[in-house]
Amino acid sequence: MSSENYLLNIPETADLRVVIVGGGFGGLKLALQLYKKKFQIVLLDKNNYHLFQPLLYQVAMSGLEPSAISFPLRKVFQKTGIHYRMAELETVIPDKNELITDIGRLKYDYLILATGAKTNFFNQDKIEKYTLQMKSAPDALYIRNRTLENFEEALNKSNEEEVKSYLNVAIIGGGPTGVELAGAMAEMRTYVLPKDYPELDMRNMKIMLFEASPRLLAGMSESASIIVRKYLNKLGVEVFTSTPVQDYDGRTLWLPNGGSINVKTVIWAAGITSERINGIAINAYGRNNRLLINSFNQIQGYQNIFALGDNSIMIDALHPNGHPQVAQVALQQANYLANNLKRISQNKTLKPFHYIDKGSMATVGRHLAVADLPFAKFKGYFAWLLWSVVHLLSIVGVKNKLSVLLNWSWKYFTYDQSLRLLVKHKSKN
Repeated sequence: MSSENYLLNIPETADLRVVIVGGGFGGLKLALQLYKKKFQIVLLDKNNYHLFQPLLYQVAMSGLEPSAISFPLRKVFQKTGIHYRMAELETVIPDKNELITDIGRLKYDYLILATGAKTNFFNQDKIEKYTLQMKSAPDALYIRNRTLENFEEALNKSNEEEVKSYLNVAIIGGGPTGVELAGAMAEMRTYVLPKDYPELDMRNMKIMLFEASPRLLAGMSESASIIVRKYLNKLGVEVFTSTPVQDYDGRTLWLPNGGSINVKTVIWAAGITSERINGIAINAYGRNNRLLINSFNQIQGYQNIFALGDNSIMIDALHPNGHPQVAQVALQQANYLANNLKRISQNKTLKPFHYIDKGSMATVGRHLAVADLPFAKFKGYFAWLLWSVVHLLSIVGVKNKLSVLLNWSWKYFTYDQSLRLLVKHKSKN
């Protein structure tokens, strides 16, 4: 290998080098599956932790701290021999089996792109500028700060309409993230905020959920969609389906019928897209910039470059629009790819990926959830309990599991969320 390799201080070895870009569900699973199979594993990620994104909304709603759903990658990789570097991918050079990062170059034998997805604003520049998004821990903390700041500001306003604009919350997108955010905010309005802000009349606070398609939870059954809407209505959330938002300027939200709403807090959860990677051919991308992969996770046009998870799309007869962009797909693809990489190194026939749908779940609030499983559909308390157990067991690290369980238990018995801290960075200037 070239001496350029040492820009990242990765030792040379006789083993085949697998470079994984992204430490999300798929990338982390793949690294842990491969390290015992006589490969040299290098994982690159811009963060030094794995983030459990399904509970990110609870950080935004003051239910959990980021540390409870984040786990240091270096701790995960202790005693494994996996090499981790905090780096961002800049360019892939396929004909040289090389990639360029912000900290140097690196050679690879096999490259796996598991870079996930980012928020899709559908080319609406003003909406991107003024709305809040939730794809990272800093995003969730910013939502928490912004929401609490707006309530503090509302206390200092005398005009009722202005007060309402600071209290109102609009959530754009009726998928699991939007639904769960709306439910969590509604529970805060009922149980927490009246105690914190007794001077404010919470009847002036509207929580609005906007969805462009005809129903909520488009990826789940129609019955689940109907039930969730009833749950949200029960909690006092105003749900608007078939209502794409037209524009937002930081003060006024414009609707397709010409109407408008004064609202200071608008959270965008309406879709995701992927980031294009320099060096990968344009014709290797499908819808929403997802990398086109075959049934072995190989990117179209490349033999030794693979992709998995949200930034990839595998089209087959059962999934003409690709698999759903959920953690289960990434985890299962990682398992298949780990076995296939071993088969490639042994000149064995590859096995095609077949997704096993284990079901979908969404929660709205206490005892209010839906679950679409392959063998049955559930709602209410049992679905809520099932959602809680599955998510708790999926979190990395015993300490993190205990932290989440403790916070959930405290909230369940006290109807309180004790993490309503406004943490601001003070400039030195």
